[in-house]
Amino acid sequence: MTDSRTAKTRQPNGASSIYLGKDGRWHGRVTVGVKDDGTPDRRHVSRQTRPEVTKVVRELERERDKGIVRKVGQSWTVKTWLTHWVENIAAAHVSENTIDGYRVAVYYHLIPGLGAHRLERLEPEHLERFYKKMQDNGSAAGTAHQVHRTVRAALNEAVRRQNLTVNPASIAKAPTVEDDEVEPYTVEEVQRLLAEAGKHRNTARWVIALALGLRQGEVLGMQWDDVDFEFGVIRVRRGRLRPRYKHGCGDRCGRKAGFCPQKINTRRETKNAKSRAGQRPIGVPDELLQLLRQHREEQARERARARDLWTEKGYVFTSPTGEPLNPNTDYHKWKELLKAAGVRDARLHDARHTAATVLLILGVPDTVVDAIMGWEPGKSARMRRRYQHLTSRVLKDTAAKVGGLLWGTDQTAESAAPEVNQSPVPAELVVHVARLGERRVAFLHRGHADEVVARWSEDWPDHTAEVEEWDRWRWEHQGPGAASAIRDRVPNRAVVFHARALFLPGGERAATGVPEQWSASAWDFESDRYTDRPSAWRTSRRPGTGQEVEARVRGTDKDAVDVAFAEACAQAVDRARNPGKYGDTDDW
Repeated sequence: MTDSRTAKTRQPNGASSIYLGKDGRWHGRVTVGVKDDGTPDRRHVSRQTRPEVTKVVRELERERDKGIVRKVGQSWTVKTWLTHWVENIAAAHVSENTIDGYRVAVYYHLIPGLGAHRLERLEPEHLERFYKKMQDNGSAAGTAHQVHRTVRAALNEAVRRQNLTVNPASIAKAPTVEDDEVEPYTVEEVQRLLAEAGKHRNTARWVIALALGLRQGEVLGMQWDDVDFEFGVIRVRRGRLRPRYKHGCGDRCGRKAGFCPQKINTRRETKNAKSRAGQRPIGVPDELLQLLRQHREEQARERARARDLWTEKGYVFTSPTGEPLNPNTDYHKWKELLKAAGVRDARLHDARHTAATVLLILGVPDTVVDAIMGWEPGKSARMRRRYQHLTSRVLKDTAAKVGGLLWGTDQTAESAAPEVNQSPVPAELVVHVARLGERRVAFLHRGHADEVVARWSEDWPDHTAEVEEWDRWRWEHQGPGAASAIRDRVPNRAVVFHARALFLPGGERAATGVPEQWSASAWDFESDRYTDRPSAWRTSRRPGTGQEVEARVRGTDKDAVDVAFAEACAQAVDRARNPGKYGDTDDW
């Protein structure tokens, strides 16, 4: 017969139990699932009092019901888990530069500050106090934020593997980071930088940064196979990685590995661009292509001087022995360039901001900007906000458009005036306009405009001739007479010979009081495009009289003009004598 007391107190299979053990402590057992071998996964907890163990049992039951019970295994501390994560998990799945950042955050910040905590007992408040302590000790908010991102990624992996039930870093408030507004370089600053760069090795390296906005790694990883001189295109395919060294002397030199005389680089030199957007073609201005040609010639001379010391790897920018440039060395060269040029100190990456802002000023479509800068379509809007800075030029143009819409005022001309000291347009985008009387002709190079003005002044001393400075956007949008062409050479100039005679009815030549033959200079940008013909002639009846016939000749060959003048006069005489035989014509 069954004992009634046993029937009332027995729990069903799988139910939790709480009891007082022989050791004087209260124990609880909770079934949370099934082990891999099919047996029940029954967890044991122990506390000094019944209320304490009851609380823990109920919490385990809630976690079981939600499916978030931490799996059985190693009892991790923050130190052991972060070390395992960074070396055995993250290192195999992220890039070399990323793992470097992770290791700095883990070994220099997180482990010294939080490593002794049990992983499952780490609280959001522990992290928030740690971030504040970092900043109180002098770390930048950006550094604390990067540490936060690192620990969040590490603990997300712990949650995914059921070593944690909740990620405390996802609950903790991250340090606030205020992005400093980057001030793009002005035209004057860019001109001074480029002038100074011309005095140093690898001049084109800095021109590419300021004109095309390529990242440091993209420039240093560029190889000659990526430069297409025929089509004027650079293909961005890879990036230079920061080298990581180990001792080649067996750690006997007493120095850091990077300064070991026999150091060995343990990292590959380059990696492919990480996204499809990063692998992109970029159009190159002719002036920059010419710089690259000169750079290739200089590199050939360095190769000849280095002889057997040269290591040919195909890089565009190299050390004097052919090795790819070290990013750290490149950074210090940039700082030296700024100092030598007398330009305010800034990051090398600020040159990329300058290039992006130039594209904004020129009104380049967003899709083209994304392709040039290498931004992913889904992230491009955010990146444009970060890199394209609203300059006074853009703000004034916008204000003029608003004023024109609301008040009917036309402020376009005023707003379009170039502000050389504030606009970040690089020097190669300044247009030199030769003002020749009432005509304006745009040139890419100042020397060409000066030459045309000087020669025009000799030909026409009574006419105004001077050089004006415009920027490309203003010329292409507000150029006089809708002019937009910009010349990159001195136009053709020729001496044009003229001859003219007037005949009365009956064929008699009339006295006109002007020279019968004369010459004048003419340029190929003038409206009458006749300077490339040896001779051309015509006859016509003078307007209003209907009877007088005029013979006119012009051309670049004096002898041909003389022959044509005789032919024109013969026809003019015949036409004056036979009014009904010819019809007027404007053909030349």
